[in-house]
Amino acid sequence: MATARKSSAAKAGGVSFSEEPATALAAAGTPSHVHFDEKLRDSVVMVIPQPDGNFMVKVGFLKTQHKYEIVFNLPEVPSLGKAVCQAPVPNQHICITDITPVAEGGLRVTCEYMAHQEGVLCEEVMLVSESQEEVCVGVKVQARVMDRHHGTPMLLEGVRCLGVELEYDSEQSDWQGFD
Repeated sequence: MATARKSSAAKAGGVSFSEEPATALAAAGTPSHVHFDEKLRDSVVMVIPQPDGNFMVKVGFLKTQHKYEIVFNLPEVPSLGKAVCQAPVPNQHICITDITPVAEGGLRVTCEYMAHQEGVLCEEVMLVSESQEEVCVGVKVQARVMDRHHGTPMLLEGVRCLGVELEYDSEQSDWQGFD
């Protein structure tokens, strides 16, 4: 019969547990689950002014081949004014669907975004003033796009999934063709 030996060397690298039962810990006010610092919970779309006067909009994790509606507020840009539209520069992955002035100042921008490939993606749109000629502001929308087979991301406030845009896959087709 083998017996376990206790030595001081065995205790040096181990894990120690409280001898108090979990109910006593909970009653004493010690939490029994993990809490994260509020600073770690970035749950909204972040709009970051850039040194050149443009903006970076970080929308968090998205999933490939999914279309999203993204809503964010830009701070007031006095030179741009309140009458603003998207510059007529085509971008097949992002399109602004609405720009509305906000009572507190600034603009509420709504756009549709197609997460077309995996990785850190950055799509740019330009906002132009309808009253001031040659006044424009660039908005880069940055997303971390994960493969469609690797789970479902928790979307930030201001991001809503509109649906899946699957590409045609011949292996998924029921049609067998003629032999």
